[in-house]
Amino acid sequence: MVAVRAGLRLALYTEHGFANGSRREGGAVSARMRRVNESVRAVVAEAIGGLNDPRIGIVTVTGVSVSPDLHEARVYVSVFGSEKKRRATMSALEAARGVVQARLARELQMKRTPQLGFEYDPTAEHGVRIGKLIDDLAPGPAPEDAAGASSAE
Repeated sequence: MVAVRAGLRLALYTEHGFANGSRREGGAVSARMRRVNESVRAVVAEAIGGLNDPRIGIVTVTGVSVSPDLHEARVYVSVFGSEKKRRATMSALEAARGVVQARLARELQMKRTPQLGFEYDPTAEHGVRIGKLIDDLAPGPAPEDAAGASSAE
């Protein structure tokens, strides 16, 4: 845990958010940090697309969370494919972290280049699963509706 001093307030900041349980990403993020997050996301997404590692599958960069001091950046990625393909892709991204970070340093003129860390984002997978569940629960056309439509013609 790290203490962050902002003016007269002192907040305890942990790796995943503030000590009171609120997450930095879900809270009030300044306009500057939103621009930094989006710029880093765009460069990282482009850099990942240019990697020539056969272990990397279809990857979508869903978001980036850069720490306020610009020392660290969590890159959230979604991977299309099986669990085995996801593990191989995450391993390849960690191996290529230095290449992606060097490109980030070249393309963005920032005071510091954040240390990148990749994290799997399961939200797309959960969305597909919930969509399938809803489709399974949705009733099909009722038999009397189908008979009523044909007799009305």
